[in-house]
Amino acid sequence: MAVNDISFGVPAGLVKAVIGPNGAGKTTLFNLITGFLAPQRGRILYREQEIQSLPAYAVASLGIARTFQLVQLFDHMTVLENVMVGRHRLSRAGLFSGGLRLPWARREEAAIRDKALEALEFVGLADRAAQPAAVLPLGLKRLLEIARSLASEPSLLLLDEPASGLDRVETERLGEMILTLRDRGITILLVEHDMSLTMEVADDIAVLNYGRLIAEGPPRAIQKHPEVIAAYLGTDWQG
Repeated sequence: MAVNDISFGVPAGLVKAVIGPNGAGKTTLFNLITGFLAPQRGRILYREQEIQSLPAYAVASLGIARTFQLVQLFDHMTVLENVMVGRHRLSRAGLFSGGLRLPWARREEAAIRDKALEALEFVGLADRAAQPAAVLPLGLKRLLEIARSLASEPSLLLLDEPASGLDRVETERLGEMILTLRDRGITILLVEHDMSLTMEVADDIAVLNYGRLIAEGPPRAIQKHPEVIAAYLGTDWQG
């Protein structure tokens, strides 16, 4: 089973990391939380509301946003347009009012554009706003996904391997961004194989192996946990 009898909490306003070897069930867990998969049994609670039966769009409407292990962008759109799409849940204009270019719809579109530019500025991509998303290297596409997620003003942000494809400087900047978002009150659930980054930003860590939870606790305790060392970190880990 990809995920089996896992139970843990994500405290509001903190960074919770989920780590484990490939195939441990991390992305499956994200898909369950965000409505891309339905669990065969069990409950998923968000702010005391059960969400395990909700479709992905309904989960997103609650303020839960995510990025993907395999980048999911609209390559035919510009960088800016990709981020503007991220604010759809906050938009009131429909096809009719948008097509008529009603004054309030135009004002809303301008506000969406401004917020999208703010998100691009935050991740360092404002100067690429007019470029097609398809031309960005993988690392920058991951940052674009983060910007798109932030445009929806989430209260819970799930990041699935955001450092993959980033160089050392970009990874350090990513760590700073994650901590800044936490300080702004956004709760973050992070899947990441870069252990240096994970140990730097995580307030708490859950460790999965073969679909089950084998350890949970603060970074220092996880680094010394014998089952985690055997299953994932290895005896040469120098955290």
